[in-house]
Amino acid sequence: MKYIGETDYDHKGLSPRSGVLLCNLGTPDKPSSSKLRSYLKQFLSDPRVVEVPRIIWWLVLNLIILTIRPRRSAKLYQTVWTEDGSPLLVNSLSQTEKLKTALEKKYNYEIPVELGMRYGNPSIHSAIEKLTSQNVRNITVLPLYPQYSGATTGSTFDAIADVFKKTRWVPELHFVGGYHQSSKFIRALVKTIENQLKKSGNPDMIIMSYHGTPERYLKNGDPYHCFCHQTTRLVSEALNFESDKIMTTFQSRFGREPWLQPYTDETIESLPPKNIKKIFIICPGFSSDCLETLEEINGEAREIFLEAGGEEFEYIYCLNDDNEHIEVLMDIVSPYLSVN
Repeated sequence: MKYIGETDYDHKGLSPRSGVLLCNLGTPDKPSSSKLRSYLKQFLSDPRVVEVPRIIWWLVLNLIILTIRPRRSAKLYQTVWTEDGSPLLVNSLSQTEKLKTALEKKYNYEIPVELGMRYGNPSIHSAIEKLTSQNVRNITVLPLYPQYSGATTGSTFDAIADVFKKTRWVPELHFVGGYHQSSKFIRALVKTIENQLKKSGNPDMIIMSYHGTPERYLKNGDPYHCFCHQTTRLVSEALNFESDKIMTTFQSRFGREPWLQPYTDETIESLPPKNIKKIFIICPGFSSDCLETLEEINGEAREIFLEAGGEEFEYIYCLNDDNEHIEVLMDIVSPYLSVN
């Protein structure tokens, strides 16, 4: 593998440029067992994601999980896969192109914007190579996780650092650690809820479902839990909706140890017996719709709620590549760009 920057020795007097690196979790290349196995192995081998002694986890991962889960996961991915690929990749690529266009329009100057996935393709390494090949010496890294967590944003930082450990000429870096308190981000979330209210009327409850993490991470100092609750509070205040009709829950738990609670699936199953028959559900921790939102929430959670006696289940899609979301991203990265 060629080290980034190892042939940058002819120095042709080009002016250094600013660029943006958008990062997200990633996706398998195809919804097949073999591709899921490769993807899951990379993902679940990350010590930020699974904080278990390495030798123990190696045995569990390779002898149990990777022999069972790839086939199951492939079937789930097949339910959300599109002609253009996984929803996460399709949305992320569109976000990348739209942000590049918006920045060029704002500054009347081309600013390179590349996408790098923490796991899978396009890789963070390849995205940085593309930026530096365009003489980008000022890189703003924006992980597309509104609420910081060591397992997501922190892991992205690790991947960036690993690339530049092998780089002779490290560019100027600006790393965005989260943006859940961005007023434009909160406003964009509120607008999607308001649009649903106009369309469907008031619900009995609004559920704000975030991806879970083991409870142990919170006890060890990860601020993610607090940031999720802050997001819910800020949305509730801006929406001017009754605070007792908006609640925070956590989804996608894995394994047997306690995760952040209350759990989304158990919560929505408990609502119909309490005469809460109409709910809206939104996932403010996801910048793009993906398996966890489309299959787990709009599919599985919907089924749980209706089977428990619920009557109306409205899933509010992620911000994805909406123009207002692109404005949010542009507002976040603009202060770090050096544009002449």
